[in-house]
Amino acid sequence: MKIIKNSLARKKIYGLLAIIWTLFILVMCLVSFTELPSVGVSSADKYVHASFHFVFTILWFLTLDKSGYSRKILTRVFLSSVVFGIAIEIMQGLFTKTRQADIYDVFANIAGALMAVLLLYYSAHVVKMKADN
Repeated sequence: MKIIKNSLARKKIYGLLAIIWTLFILVMCLVSFTELPSVGVSSADKYVHASFHFVFTILWFLTLDKSGYSRKILTRVFLSSVVFGIAIEIMQGLFTKTRQADIYDVFANIAGALMAVLLLYYSAHVVKMKADN
């Protein structure tokens, strides 16, 4: 019973973190930050987009997955990340004056989500291999 309570509490924490992270991405991508200093890294914003969607995918997977590893849930979370990223780019193009839609941001979002999928897939198989031994 204690394990079930701990598991449910963990899911609630992951869910809260996933919601907070999703809202954080929205704010960071739609609000103008003209006073921020420039980072001397070429295409630094692409790394930020990839990181946002990497964490987004992991948090939502940990929130929604009930079996320990579900390909169906992982696929849905990945697709949700892609759609969310595209929606943000559309909103940037339509509703902001200081930001613009960028297809390369979408590619960076997909790359981040895909890295999360690969990490989750790999970690699930490592855990399964250890359990089999």
